[in-house]
Amino acid sequence: MSNSQFTFKQFCIKQEHCAMKVGTDGCLLGAWADFSESKKVLDIGSGSGLIAIMAAQRCKANIIGIEIDSDATLQAKENAKLSPWSNRIDIINCDIKDYITEEKFDTIVSNPPFFSDSLKCSQKERNLARHDDSLACNELMECAARLLTEDGKFSVVIPNDLLQKWCDEALYKGLSATRITYVHTLPHKPAKRVLIEFSKKSCLKAKTNELILEDTPGKYSADTINLLRDFYLKL
Repeated sequence: MSNSQFTFKQFCIKQEHCAMKVGTDGCLLGAWADFSESKKVLDIGSGSGLIAIMAAQRCKANIIGIEIDSDATLQAKENAKLSPWSNRIDIINCDIKDYITEEKFDTIVSNPPFFSDSLKCSQKERNLARHDDSLACNELMECAARLLTEDGKFSVVIPNDLLQKWCDEALYKGLSATRITYVHTLPHKPAKRVLIEFSKKSCLKAKTNELILEDTPGKYSADTINLLRDFYLKL
């Protein structure tokens, strides 16, 4: 498996022109998000097209990926075209804040940039993908609320220490957390990431559970295998 390409069971992700490579966060979100009733899916910050393509494998919806970086957009278009679901995936190069459409989506997903105070690197494209200067939490929530259907679901993956901030911002934009999975790398480790689903429907208490990625270092847990077995070659 080279750094320029990641091979899944039914598709391949080329990523030499993408600042952010295939990682656990994106794979988890693509496998965890609820696409069971999806007809129109929007992937915000599509990057290499990974989550859009995973969504296409899991449902029969038409999928639009929005990506601000032009090089990543071209790569995502190539990956989508080479996938078995190319006729249902469209990748658009633009800033989601400038994306104007009458269309509403019943499912929106995003593996967003979330670093705000950490040291930036010298690569502009990587900063766009990792830091929230170009798409802050409140801006993403506003876009999701604007583009989501009344019964739709908006799912993200973020660091656990940002959970309260994102839930508070969601409420301000008229969205409620309905499902939360706390992701632990190992049983004795605190949750490093959270997978969150938001909805416009009022929810007093979100359904919560935990996902332990590995029982011991290098040994995937049964829950991880069940979640990712349709995608990872080694599962």
